[in-house]
Amino acid sequence: MSIKEEIKEKIKEAMRSKDTALRDTLRNIQTMIKQIEVDERRELDDEEVTKLIIKYAKQRHEAMAQFQAASRDDLVQKEQVELDILSEYLPKQLNEEELRGKIQEIIAEIGATSMNDMGKIMGKAKEIFGNSADGSLINKIVKEQLSSKE
Repeated sequence: MSIKEEIKEKIKEAMRSKDTALRDTLRNIQTMIKQIEVDERRELDDEEVTKLIIKYAKQRHEAMAQFQAASRDDLVQKEQVELDILSEYLPKQLNEEELRGKIQEIIAEIGATSMNDMGKIMGKAKEIFGNSADGSLINKIVKEQLSSKE
């Protein structure tokens, strides 16, 4: 079953069980998918749907940070519920320790010695990690490791 079909079935289940948080979160994802499919007149595959879900989760993280800064705990909780629902559809993320080791290997493989090699490292890292690592975390680790070499 594709991710789109799974989302459609979960929406039906959420409607039957009157789980509004699950229903609304999955409807938002379904709306994003349909918008792109209508605009581009093509079907999205599972990889593209996963990228959309990652994008949506990132938006939820950013909103949650803003609500925390504004001391809006009620809205922070709402965003957290959505993130918990989305986590079921997100690929398993590598932790910082795993990333550090693998990025160190990439740096050694490329022979990077300065920040001028950042683009090469980021390209290779994105190719290797795909959706299993956050780009901003990769960027941070690469900068730390390259700055220690200079």
